[in-house]
Amino acid sequence: MNNRIRLVVVALLATTVFISCQKETPEEEGFTSIDNISMENYPKVDGATATWALNRMIACKLLGVEYTWSRAIGGGERGIVPVYEQFENWDESHAFSNFLNERVKNSQTHGAFTNLIDGNADIIVVSSHPSPSEKAHANEKGVTLIETPIALDAFVFIVNEANPVKSLTTEQIRKIYTKQITNWSQVGGTDSEMKVFTRPRNSGSEETLRALVMGGLEPADFPESDQVQGMGAVFPEIQTSVNGICYTFNNYKDVLAQIPEGIAAKIAIDGIFPDKTTIDNRTYPFITEVYAVIRSDLDRNSMAYKLYEWLRTGSAKMVLGECGFSAY
Repeated sequence: MNNRIRLVVVALLATTVFISCQKETPEEEGFTSIDNISMENYPKVDGATATWALNRMIACKLLGVEYTWSRAIGGGERGIVPVYEQFENWDESHAFSNFLNERVKNSQTHGAFTNLIDGNADIIVVSSHPSPSEKAHANEKGVTLIETPIALDAFVFIVNEANPVKSLTTEQIRKIYTKQITNWSQVGGTDSEMKVFTRPRNSGSEETLRALVMGGLEPADFPESDQVQGMGAVFPEIQTSVNGICYTFNNYKDVLAQIPEGIAAKIAIDGIFPDKTTIDNRTYPFITEVYAVIRSDLDRNSMAYKLYEWLRTGSAKMVLGECGFSAY
């Protein structure tokens, strides 16, 4: 992306607006919270960028606080914010805001795993397994992690909407990321060199590429300038690169970032397009899972363990569905 285009994109990202949706209320039929949970004893929760809104929604639901969705223009993602008018005074609203900032963090995948291993988080919600370096860190600390799937998502590949290629095979994806395929004409597109964007090691999406897609093959090294640091930054890169390709999570693109196909278009894999139906019935090839992760030494009588157990209940599935995830 040249400097002029980059400046335009940055300017677009600078403005944040809040879209007020219908107020959500935790008093839903069939919803059950956790007995005696409060701001004072709420566990230290961390997670990936793709699960931050979910974690905040869960906290609001369990504590009986109304909330709404916010939306950031451009490369940002929607979030969950309390409806501050419900509080009786500024002190109460300020206290809840501080609670969310302190107890429901968004350290991204690598930071969340590190915080859990180091004892700075009680439970994390992420979209990928720990990376080799995170496993090594846990081994060094003598920590065993317990990962429990709680929802379904999909790992998707995106291209510029002007790209005529609408489907790739798993084998073609592997060859693209090992530099055996470098031109779109090799997969039915125009005679144009591919611009392959990647994410950094230890990011949830990069580790998912390696574990789920590559079949044991080591991805090639692509130019450092093509490594996208932020999850939301993938979309403006693809929007301005006709020959670009990258990857993300379906829920993040469609629900959190709300990126339309005209900005970054999902493609089918092995002839199957990623949508709610093909995720629910698991026919899309790259189905992923959302995990609740704890340390094996977590006190079974703690509120953190009660939250971990609650995340597998029907009430939790209601919240996961509201946040756009498919039932596990």
